[in-house]
Amino acid sequence: MAKYRAAGGRGFPDRSGVTPARPAGLSVPAGWPVDFRADAVEVARRLIGVTLLIEGIGGVIVEAEAYDADDPASHCYGGLTPRNAAMFGPPGHAYVYRSYGIHWCLNFVCRETGHGAGVLIRALQPTHGIARMQARRGIEDTRLLCAGPGRLCQALAVTRQQHGGAPLDIPPFALHAPERSLPAAAIARGPRIGISRATERLWRFGLKDSPFLSRKF
Repeated sequence: MAKYRAAGGRGFPDRSGVTPARPAGLSVPAGWPVDFRADAVEVARRLIGVTLLIEGIGGVIVEAEAYDADDPASHCYGGLTPRNAAMFGPPGHAYVYRSYGIHWCLNFVCRETGHGAGVLIRALQPTHGIARMQARRGIEDTRLLCAGPGRLCQALAVTRQQHGGAPLDIPPFALHAPERSLPAAAIARGPRIGISRATERLWRFGLKDSPFLSRKF
């Protein structure tokens, strides 16, 4: 697999108010919006406002959730399995899984190889290839095209066979930083959706008041 690119950035406090530990001496290559070697909570926060494209189709990430190895709600909590192997692989790669046997869900792998952490991409604001997404989803309302991880993957034609384990720094993936950094006040934070364990962890982040969220904060 291709080596991932990385970018630095300030830490973001976890639910206890402590900034997650992150490796020292991180480089900031031009054009890469987030350092995937960082803590999943920080990566989820920093992905808000980043444009995600797959074969030129996609939009701005407006909602994401963090998951970590010590997190009872994470697929990695029970250790390495054939299903979650990509999450234990190199950071800056895709982890794709099937939810309830129906929908694909797209995650970005974080931390060092072997740790087991990632960020679920929950919602996009469509900006590129909207007509293609409408055809794939069979609807016209742009607010609903990518409002939820299953809808997002259907709109972007994401599957485990095509995208599972793929590096994020080469086609068909492309990630673009926002023109301006989002102020902290623009980012909402709250409990994750659809889980029954570790519900107290405020690891869901989103663009405050965005009409493209899967659920309001």
